[in-house]
Amino acid sequence: MPGLACAMTNAQGAMRRSSHTEVTRSACPYAMNLQCNLDLAAAYRSGSQIARVLGEDWCSRELYCPACESNRILRSKSNTPAVDFTCPKCEEPFQLKSLRTWNPRKVVDAGYDSMVRAIRADSSPHLLLLQYTSEWYVRNVLLIPRMFFTESIIEKRKPLSAGARRAGWVGCNILLCGVPEDGRIPVVADGVPEPQRRVRRRFQRVGRLAQLTPSLRGWAVDVLGIIRRLGKRNFSLQELYRFEGELQAIHPQNRNVRPKMRQQLQVLRDMGLVVFTGPGRYEVRS
Repeated sequence: MPGLACAMTNAQGAMRRSSHTEVTRSACPYAMNLQCNLDLAAAYRSGSQIARVLGEDWCSRELYCPACESNRILRSKSNTPAVDFTCPKCEEPFQLKSLRTWNPRKVVDAGYDSMVRAIRADSSPHLLLLQYTSEWYVRNVLLIPRMFFTESIIEKRKPLSAGARRAGWVGCNILLCGVPEDGRIPVVADGVPEPQRRVRRRFQRVGRLAQLTPSLRGWAVDVLGIIRRLGKRNFSLQELYRFEGELQAIHPQNRNVRPKMRQQLQVLRDMGLVVFTGPGRYEVRS
């Protein structure tokens, strides 16, 4: 994972300087110890390895499953492609990316072709983005449910140069800015854990998207994203039609964009995400 190097001497000094009081979960059901276990870093020199090991350890100790009532997620077996954790109860898969620098617009991912195949096969895991401080405290954890992984948020990167070790390999970025706010669920925000009930409620609210086929889900998520970009609780069909060209570019094989937009509004209505308020008028459910 690029960009993760961090000076261990500073982190160890911070551990000696500060006393982090952990509140047990019995006292508060969503309390977390946000300090990573620096003892595990002694065996590693690479900053990216340290970030991976400490991040995985923290998640295995402190995270719960947002999809069910399980209060833990378990590490996957070694060399499990793209899956770092699995819920022992509902078996939902999770991938972790630990980052020191938080980029709200995009995050670097693996191979472009493998990502697109996973989306089309409906096998993408939920994504956990963990940001840590220079003192190895967890500052932010953002959950992107797998239902929001559509081809429209995958940015193809340039192939590696001829002199690179993997010349010609094509990676990708995940465009976080293209994920509707419904699909960006804070678990920890600015060093404060969100209540489990709130996280699970937000996850369950969009969980029914998983029942759609990947192609239909892509349309529903793209239309939901446009609705969110309007920034209004109440909106009209005519306002959505202004984005017809954008959706046509994302879905070039579909020549009947307006009927497809109306269809997705019905899908979002059935899921309780929008409400029909009158002819051509809608309201976003909070």
